[in-house]
Amino acid sequence: MSEKYFPLDKAALDELALKYQTPFYLYDEKAIIENVRRIKAAFSVFPAYKNHFAVKALPNPYILKLLAAEGFGADCASLPELLLAEISGMKGEDIMLTSNETPTKEYIAAKNMGAVINLDDFTHIEFLEKKAGLPDLISMRYNPGPLKEGNAIIGKPEEAKYGFTREQLIKGYSLLKEKGVKRFALHTMVASNELSVPYHIETARMLFELAAEILSKTGVRLEFINLGGGVGIPYKPDQTAVDYEVLAVGIKKAYNEILAPAGLDPMEIRTEWGRVVTGPYGWLVARAVHKKEIYRSYIALDACMADLMRPALYGAYHHITIPGKENPAQAESQTLTETYDVVGSLCENNDKFAIQRQLPKIVTSAENGKGDFVVIHDAGAHGRAMGFNYNGKLRCGELLLRVDGSVAQIRRAETVDDYFTTLDISGVKDFY
Repeated sequence: MSEKYFPLDKAALDELALKYQTPFYLYDEKAIIENVRRIKAAFSVFPAYKNHFAVKALPNPYILKLLAAEGFGADCASLPELLLAEISGMKGEDIMLTSNETPTKEYIAAKNMGAVINLDDFTHIEFLEKKAGLPDLISMRYNPGPLKEGNAIIGKPEEAKYGFTREQLIKGYSLLKEKGVKRFALHTMVASNELSVPYHIETARMLFELAAEILSKTGVRLEFINLGGGVGIPYKPDQTAVDYEVLAVGIKKAYNEILAPAGLDPMEIRTEWGRVVTGPYGWLVARAVHKKEIYRSYIALDACMADLMRPALYGAYHHITIPGKENPAQAESQTLTETYDVVGSLCENNDKFAIQRQLPKIVTSAENGKGDFVVIHDAGAHGRAMGFNYNGKLRCGELLLRVDGSVAQIRRAETVDDYFTTLDISGVKDFY
């Protein structure tokens, strides 16, 4: 079972909302740091370990700088993400470029930074060589196809557009060795938001066996193996979080059984965890604006799927609490007496944060001028990052609850001026 918490009580949230208009994202610095340290402690069973935080999960330099201070690197998929990692204090091989269908400018930027380039396709060997030159260290992404079962979010590996086949990998390492590349690494990413510990151990075992095969067939000794991301978080209260220690011990057992006998010990282990690092420690805070009664009861928020699209995109569950009404046992007014669809204002019927969810009775701003706060949990990864401007919606800001209890704005909310900033409005009148 996972305990859903929010670091501020209603009184503190009332005070915060006087300064920052809802909706906004709030992240808990202390909880993120403690979580990072638990991850590092668990994986200290390996000769060396590094996590490259998936920047796509939470692309904010304040968060990235916090992670860099704890020894984490970055996994990037674009030029802006590479730049975010660099300005956050991550340098050289702390940064990995794991992109696909990669344009020239991104390969050039990554090579100039000294970042680890993780190739996604066999043809990119020649493309990289011609456009940017081959670096001393190259990683390649493995797609096991039907040999590995995927999951609902990322799909079946054999249907995914990512990575090399096994045969292409063997050929790729041989070719890169011939071309003078000196250092090599291996990577995969076969699932997303997966809570099964045995699944992740089996993925590691698969890569360890492949590393031994690569050495046997090509003479290439890998410098590190990146197990990828995909470790999930318990979005639902009845789910159980991944136990880092159990996972690390299980992977180490596979390491001892496969890599050590193959002469590949010591081997550095890396991951590209994002969701599990920050996801449970971020919340979307909104207010209830309207209540609508037709065939169902609807609570409309001042946030919409432009602020958090996971429920609309994946049918994903996000837990919801109402500050001041969190504990049904405290008072009769807090019992889960109502069933709502919790929705936003976008012109799309899938703009719903929850469908037929039992919640305490919610008071809206249309009723009392303020409205209850509505806290959407586990939004600290793939939340604000996936925001968009459809319907002219303006993306909300981000706040960081510091270790000392203060709150800092780490991204302001967008304004109408921001929305129009890429348009030459002055030229419209005379355009036709």
